[in-house]
Amino acid sequence: MTVRLFPYLIMNGNAKEAIAFYEKALEAQVVFSTSFGDMPENPEFTMPEEAKGLVAHATIKVGETDMMFSDAFPGQPHQIGNQVTICVTTNDKEKAKQFFDALQEGGQVQMPLQETHFSPAYGIVTDKFGVTFQIFTEGQQQ
Repeated sequence: MTVRLFPYLIMNGNAKEAIAFYEKALEAQVVFSTSFGDMPENPEFTMPEEAKGLVAHATIKVGETDMMFSDAFPGQPHQIGNQVTICVTTNDKEKAKQFFDALQEGGQVQMPLQETHFSPAYGIVTDKFGVTFQIFTEGQQQ
């Protein structure tokens, strides 16, 4: 089992600009980037045309550290000051559930832990101290 923590910056439509800035300012390398338009279509939610070019998820490497980005999902509020979250990544679905359940005690679930097209168990929770965590399970349960 592995567990890693990553800073995750949620931008207000300017993630591409921020990534380009950090490439220059911190000599970062883009590891991965995908847009909302690249995601599978959801029949329950029509993606606005202007959102399709926004960053759904990107990872850059600064030295030995990964930093993750996305633009705020269309329709979600964005407030300067709360755009940095911590992404807890594990390859163990049960460990992801354990982390999620523990963090939600006294906190607030933003997105229930669930299977998505990109993770067997992903959810977002703000703990009782106001810190928002994304719980991300890599690949398939071993």
